[in-house]
Amino acid sequence: MDITDFLTSYKLDRPVLTGSGVPGAFDEQAVDCPFVFRHRDQYYMMYVGFDGVGYQTGLAISDNLLDWRPAGLILRRGEGNGWDSLNVAGAWILRENDMDGQPVLKKWNDKYWLVYHAYPGEGYETGPARIGLAWTEDSDLLTWHRLPEPILVPEDGAPWEQGGLYKECLVEHEGLFYMFYNAKNRSGADEAWMEQTGLATSTDLVHWTRAADNPLLRVSPDSWESRFVSDPCVLRHKDRWALFYFGFDGRHAQEGIALSDDLLHWQKHAEPIIRHGPEGSLDSLYAHKPSVIRHEGTLYHFYCACRPSRPGDRAVHHGTFRTIAVATSRPLGDRQD
Repeated sequence: MDITDFLTSYKLDRPVLTGSGVPGAFDEQAVDCPFVFRHRDQYYMMYVGFDGVGYQTGLAISDNLLDWRPAGLILRRGEGNGWDSLNVAGAWILRENDMDGQPVLKKWNDKYWLVYHAYPGEGYETGPARIGLAWTEDSDLLTWHRLPEPILVPEDGAPWEQGGLYKECLVEHEGLFYMFYNAKNRSGADEAWMEQTGLATSTDLVHWTRAADNPLLRVSPDSWESRFVSDPCVLRHKDRWALFYFGFDGRHAQEGIALSDDLLHWQKHAEPIIRHGPEGSLDSLYAHKPSVIRHEGTLYHFYCACRPSRPGDRAVHHGTFRTIAVATSRPLGDRQD
């Protein structure tokens, strides 16, 4: 399998976005789950903040993809419909599929559409999450309207997804919507669960049918992805589809890739495409949760980087420094086409 076009070998040695450390702020302890796109001649990042209680979702804006400034909260605690009022983590907004084109949002029925997941309990990934859908006509992307009911729930799924559903990727292709998502087989915080990636399809974004062959991406025993194959990011490259994801073996999380001709049958590359870093580096524990775009001929692979916390870190989550990082396909001093 030739994966040359998908490699991003040059890691920036600093975060591009960190938690604020401000008491009471939605991102007091950590930031997570980047989703980067182009909108109104600027780059935007939707991301999740954690404050010790749970998740909320914000936007940041950048002119150069490296320096980001917060632009406001878009999915807040205390709003929603009960099931999604405590924790809400935005994952993906419907966008153009081409990895090599402009990563702009696209409308359906004259609206922008956002998929998210919500956990029922306080804390970090507490309880079985459900998947929801929100829409906006606001070109500032700050005011979103959530559908009253979840669009996918673990109770209706197979045993591999009974522990909860999350980290969605929404793709429209030839009039059909494809929602890739990862799920866990059990939700107990004290149990070693397994995460795998599945697919559901829809014609109207509300009614979804799970793929018969789920999970489409499965863990590989005794490997770097023996426990998780999670957080799908699906894009079109030339005549094939690429699915970026992360694998986890119980110690380290690392980014991987799978390729497909039809969005249904995937072949995984055997080795990680972004590895965790050495001791002391920004991603010494985890390099995971991909968001991939191209800018001026360079591929940018954003991900969540984690290392053990140390004195002076502005935001700390359960003994870790959890930030947003980026790796690129060539040195950032050489970005011309």
